[in-house]
Amino acid sequence: MKKFIIAVILFLSCNTKQQDLSVQAEKEMMEADVAMSNMATKDGFYKALLYYASDSVIIPREGKLPMFGATEVNEAWSAKPVLTTLTWKPLRAEAATSGDMGYTFGYATFVGKDTITYTNYCTIWKKQKDGTWKFVYDGGNNIPKPNN
Repeated sequence: MKKFIIAVILFLSCNTKQQDLSVQAEKEMMEADVAMSNMATKDGFYKALLYYASDSVIIPREGKLPMFGATEVNEAWSAKPVLTTLTWKPLRAEAATSGDMGYTFGYATFVGKDTITYTNYCTIWKKQKDGTWKFVYDGGNNIPKPNN
C-alpha cells in the first residue's frame, strides 16, 4: 500500500498541464507569411505558394471546385506565368495552445497593368515534422482599398 501511495503522490505531483506554445507559434507563422510574400515578390506568386503549400493543402477557386493536395496544386500552377506584383502583409495571427496549427490574416495588393486590386486573406498554417510552417488552406476576397 505504501508503494501505491508514493506512486500516486509522484503521479499527482507531475505537471500534466500542457505548456501554451501559441505565442511562439504566432510569431513563427507571421514570419513564414512575410517570407512567403517576399518570395512571391522576388520569385513569383505561384512559386512561393507552391514552396509553402503542405501536402494536404486546399485552395478554393472562384466558380470551380477547390484544389486538393500539393500534387493537384502543382499541376495547376507549375505552368503559370511569373507574377511578382502581388504582395501581402499579415496583420494578425492566432495559434492553438499546442503550437502546431493556426492562422494568419491580412491584406494583399495586386498591381495590374491598369488597375490595383486589394484583397483580404486568411491562411491556415500547420507546423511540419521538421519544424517548418506550411499552409493547409489559403483563401481571400476582393475588398475596397484598406485605410492602412
